[in-house]
Amino acid sequence: MVRRIASQVHKQAARLMRANYIKNEPVWFQAVLEHPPLPLPPRAPPVREDNPSLFSGKARKPKTEPLPIIYLEDRVRRQFFRDHPFEAFRPVSIVEGREVEDEHPIRGGDWTRLAQRGLNPSPEDAVCFVVNLHKSHKIALSIAYTRAVAEYRSLRAGHDFANTFARLEAEAYGTVFPSEIDRTFEKEDAVYQSADRKVELDRGALLARKRWKAILDVDSGMGEFDKGQQYTRLWKQGIRPTYVPADEPVSASEAVQSMEQESAAPSPEFIKILNRNRP
Repeated sequence: MVRRIASQVHKQAARLMRANYIKNEPVWFQAVLEHPPLPLPPRAPPVREDNPSLFSGKARKPKTEPLPIIYLEDRVRRQFFRDHPFEAFRPVSIVEGREVEDEHPIRGGDWTRLAQRGLNPSPEDAVCFVVNLHKSHKIALSIAYTRAVAEYRSLRAGHDFANTFARLEAEAYGTVFPSEIDRTFEKEDAVYQSADRKVELDRGALLARKRWKAILDVDSGMGEFDKGQQYTRLWKQGIRPTYVPADEPVSASEAVQSMEQESAAPSPEFIKILNRNRP
């Protein structure tokens, strides 16, 4: 039986007309060509009108879950940390640089011992060594894992022994290693000192911003502020201010003498005012 998929009805009709199976063009053909049905969504099953299960509610849904992606390194790493759980507490830097580091030159068939990449291997080095033995040297995975773990434990033990005796030697020569509690107190003191230093810097910056602020002496004898009334009164009288206390009277001769000292020739108008005010 011919499939009856909605998005392919006009295509099937076009094929039948080309084969002269349909003599006359259907009335709906041009309308469907101008307004074709919507395409099917990706991974969606086509809707078939002759499928009885479509109306029974028991249609089988396709599986859209992605397939599991499993690498051999993940299996080895999972088993390694299951056998060495405390290795997960070793600090590891996860900071990424601007460039990807090149692969170690010792790899493939040249990598036969774990110590070729250093005397202090990391768990990741041990995992890579297991996979390298299995793929490059054709060793069974269980045997490769046993061999890599044995070399890893031997190198780690040697590194711990070297650190222990180096510490004993340093202490014999008078070196004092602070404990974790002492280090915590030192960090706390450093934080407190940095806070005090910040306060001092802030105070210094504040004083630097205020260094041009006017500092007035209250006991300078200037008196109260009269909103410029006394200055205006003296200006109307033709008396030039000499910036002396207002309590001391200023005579015309003293004003002229002050102007001569300042090398400023008085104007004729100012001389007339002085003569008019002279007793």
